[in-house]
Amino acid sequence: FGNAVGRPVIHGLGGARVKTTEDRIDSMDVSVTSTDHAVTIEPFIANRINILKGPSTLLYGSGAIGGVVDVETGRIPHEIPREAFTGRLEARAADNADASTVALRLDGALSEGFAWHLDAFSRDADDYDIPGFVESSAQRALEEAEEEEHEHEGEEEHAEEEGHDEHDEEEERDVLAGSELENKGGALGFSFIGERGFIGLSVSTLDAEYGLVGGHGHHEEEEEEEHEGEEHDEEEEAPGMIDLDQTRIDFEAQLNNPFNGFKTLNFRVGINDYEHEEIEGSGEIGTLFENEAWEARALLTHESIAGFEGGFGLQLNQREFSAIGEEAFVMPADTDSVGVFWVGERSFDGFDLETGVRYETVDHESSDPLFDDVDFSSLSTSLGVVLPLVDNFTFSGLLDYSSRAPSIEELFSNGPHLATQSFEIGDPTLDEETAAGVTLTLGYRSEYGGFTVTFYRTEFDDFIYQANTGLIEDDLPVLVYQQDDASFTGIDLKADVMLGRINGGDLELSLMFDTVRADVDVDGNDNLPRIPASRLGAGLQWQNSAWTAKLDYVRVSDQDDTADFELPTEAYDDLSIYLGRQFDIGDSQLSLFIKGRNLTDDEQRRHESFVKDFAPAPGRWVEAGLRLQF
Repeated sequence: FGNAVGRPVIHGLGGARVKTTEDRIDSMDVSVTSTDHAVTIEPFIANRINILKGPSTLLYGSGAIGGVVDVETGRIPHEIPREAFTGRLEARAADNADASTVALRLDGALSEGFAWHLDAFSRDADDYDIPGFVESSAQRALEEAEEEEHEHEGEEEHAEEEGHDEHDEEEERDVLAGSELENKGGALGFSFIGERGFIGLSVSTLDAEYGLVGGHGHHEEEEEEEHEGEEHDEEEEAPGMIDLDQTRIDFEAQLNNPFNGFKTLNFRVGINDYEHEEIEGSGEIGTLFENEAWEARALLTHESIAGFEGGFGLQLNQREFSAIGEEAFVMPADTDSVGVFWVGERSFDGFDLETGVRYETVDHESSDPLFDDVDFSSLSTSLGVVLPLVDNFTFSGLLDYSSRAPSIEELFSNGPHLATQSFEIGDPTLDEETAAGVTLTLGYRSEYGGFTVTFYRTEFDDFIYQANTGLIEDDLPVLVYQQDDASFTGIDLKADVMLGRINGGDLELSLMFDTVRADVDVDGNDNLPRIPASRLGAGLQWQNSAWTAKLDYVRVSDQDDTADFELPTEAYDDLSIYLGRQFDIGDSQLSLFIKGRNLTDDEQRRHESFVKDFAPAPGRWVEAGLRLQF
């Protein structure tokens, strides 16, 4: 959905199966409700971004079958900074879309026991340039075939109303309407820190406006013509916008050595006030989404128990969700969940073991009296082993059993969803989804380079997905949430080789490959929709104490293993460069850089996207900027 919106996809799994967290607390936005809704985490202010798999995901939720992406912000300081005042500033600008970003972060201490944090950021971009048509060749061919069929049936007038004439196609190219964005926000935090622990608080805000790509205008035109009998002018056909506001309060306290046999007691609370308005092309507010949520978690880490070191935890969260307006395809609902968990690790002679278990209950209460309240209980567990082998080889294995309660979107959806150009219907009788998986990794590392190759397979019982029924409702295809058994199988490969030293710098070659196959156990077409295409890439990096230069190439294969009524996606190339120069200025460091993406100006469409046939990725993108750390 353009540059403003996107959720992570891990091993072909996305949505509710990949949890996004900020400092170990859920992002508490509505990005799971629809893929056109933004994740309210700003990566420019992050200290670190962790991608978690295996037992560590049990700290965050049973539903994180695909994994957890946790952003460490440091907005609540845990330690007194070594310097009285530190910070970093980043500014960048791009030729495509006149995009610009500025982010500032400051950390310091007012006294021996008081630390503070301040950050602010701003991102701005116009509609971005694309190489060619807005619609994919497969979509244009489909529309031409439909138009010819209408003409043969004597329905030329209807075909014109659908807006598929050649003139419109010629107009919709070179720029992706609705891809503009304007984000700004920041946070203030502080902590009192002593020998026995700390206590801290942060308040953060986010204000974002961004366009909705992928066909809002067309459906809106039909609606208005039907109800008002008027032609839709260019201004009215403009894409819709989302105006988002979020205020979040986070509290954290930690006590070191709270009891005999225990190391730390950590307590975290996040309270979130979120809303966004979906504004139609005419300027009217079409739908208001609100999400009042809080989450609390306590983690008690212990000394060795039967040789295992780890922690016990409790997690509580509550969500009050509502959507009111034309695109309120999900009815208001409240969700409460309680989870208890334990994770631990132990070193044996010759190998390390990590394991964990989590039990969780989830209750959904719909505002519609026609639907009964539904509740679920789930048990998840994981076991991982790391085994060093001879000659710098390492083997690791991971066994997972996970269960996930259906989300309110999967249960209670019932209406037109213009962002995904579909009419979505949930099923309040859905059962829990369970998955059993194995992941095997072989790695090698030496002074000259190394590699890791990973094989994984996950078997799902009652996998929840949207099936295209082939029916039409409100001029939109009907997608129904249903359950069937499914399997995901894939391979990841990464390798790097040190080629030698040139002009005082190290030259390194890197290689990558990944592929995933997803099948659903049904008669006929067993392909699941929106599964990523295979990728093959190579890169060169040269680096010394002052310069960094990178050249990367990735070939994304075509994806023609498609579900019913899903169009294939063509292959594309992605060529990128990075050139950076570092300067030491006293105790500070200044970095100047220039980077380019999609330098071949290829038409890039990501098969994972609901709107990939109506919203390609940006064309050639060249960006320059600076980073200052002080």
